[in-house]
Amino acid sequence: MEISVEVGINLVLENMKGCVSWTMFEFISALSPAEWVFFGIAGIITGAINTLAGSGSLITLPIYIFLCGLPAPVANGTNRIGVLIQSFVGIYSFRKSGHLPLQNILWLLIPAIIGAILGALTAVDLDEKQMNLAIGILMVFMLLVLMVKPKRWLREAIGDRSFNKKWYNSLLFLGIGFYGGFIQAGVGIFLLAALVLGARYTLTQANAVKLLCVAVFSIPALFIFFTNGQVEWAFGLAMALFQSIGAYLGVQFAAKVPQSEKWIHRLLILIVVVSASKFLGLWG
Repeated sequence: MEISVEVGINLVLENMKGCVSWTMFEFISALSPAEWVFFGIAGIITGAINTLAGSGSLITLPIYIFLCGLPAPVANGTNRIGVLIQSFVGIYSFRKSGHLPLQNILWLLIPAIIGAILGALTAVDLDEKQMNLAIGILMVFMLLVLMVKPKRWLREAIGDRSFNKKWYNSLLFLGIGFYGGFIQAGVGIFLLAALVLGARYTLTQANAVKLLCVAVFSIPALFIFFTNGQVEWAFGLAMALFQSIGAYLGVQFAAKVPQSEKWIHRLLILIVVVSASKFLGLWG
């Protein structure tokens, strides 16, 4: 009887390892206490960044790769767990406050989902060296976007319509969905630009709809990365917990900290410069 129980426990543990890769002890000991503190603080900050502006993945991707030691393709897939869960937290908060319009939203969501599926299918076929190069190049591009401060003119483009149903908006969201499915990092800025300038949402509405778009196209993308063995659930769920806290705080306190975007913008520039140079092999 004792042997049967022991065999059963071992089978359960093996199945758990197949889903999460590690036992709980191995997972906790993978990082030092100081690294876990950094991991948690970074998760909260990126949760707030993703909710208020976007591009928090420019921080979490380097953390997964350089701190947690995940290969770039696995980091890219694992990153979707936190993005998905924190997006739902933000959506709930925006919906509760009445800032999430849902009229004609399928004209944006369906193309974004199709694009994300195509982008994720493209990403899983790249090896680690190719993924590092792709992330590095995209981060250099995002650095240019951040340097010209797109949020400056976005704040001035407050529209009076909740949606402008044009065919080119659907095509635009197909492309944004492809980018989001492929890499995710920086997609929030592109979504805000498309939602405010193209679909004619107000900036407040755009932030809410942005989270809905990200949540919806992250589901098939995460599934594709998971079926290709490119998701580390332990780190992903841990980051998701901290990012959800950040997403909640971001929605609750955005109006009380109007200067936060300035510091977030500066932090993103710093992270992108350091990370892009690392991904492109300029150091280390």
